[in-house]
Amino acid sequence: QVQLVESGGGLVQAGGSLRLSCAASGRTFSSYAMGWFRQAPGKEREFVAHVSWNGGSRNYADSVKGRFTISRDNAKNTVYLQMDSLKPEDTAIYYCAARLGLLGAVTYDLYRYWGQGTQVTVSS
Repeated sequence: QVQLVESGGGLVQAGGSLRLSCAASGRTFSSYAMGWFRQAPGKEREFVAHVSWNGGSRNYADSVKGRFTISRDNAKNTVYLQMDSLKPEDTAIYYCAARLGLLGAVTYDLYRYWGQGTQVTVSS
């Protein structure tokens, strides 16, 4: 069992930055690939980024590539999402998710554990 708690969301102006954190419980954090997803009002949940068990492999949605950076610290049981050059269309609830295995995935139903989400609002 893994419990995930996101933090770091908030209100920011377009062009600004935020850093999201996701703290995981348990002693087997490094057994999980981690992902970030987001869901805007009236839209389906969409993939943002994922990172492999050791941080060596990362993948991003085209919409955030070059602006967002996913990383993890297995010693702290934490995964991060650094978001720069934010745009109003990035406004959404952001969720972190854990997938047992070495590599992440872009499909949300391949992730077993989910956090409750943190709101990110980007004003124009």
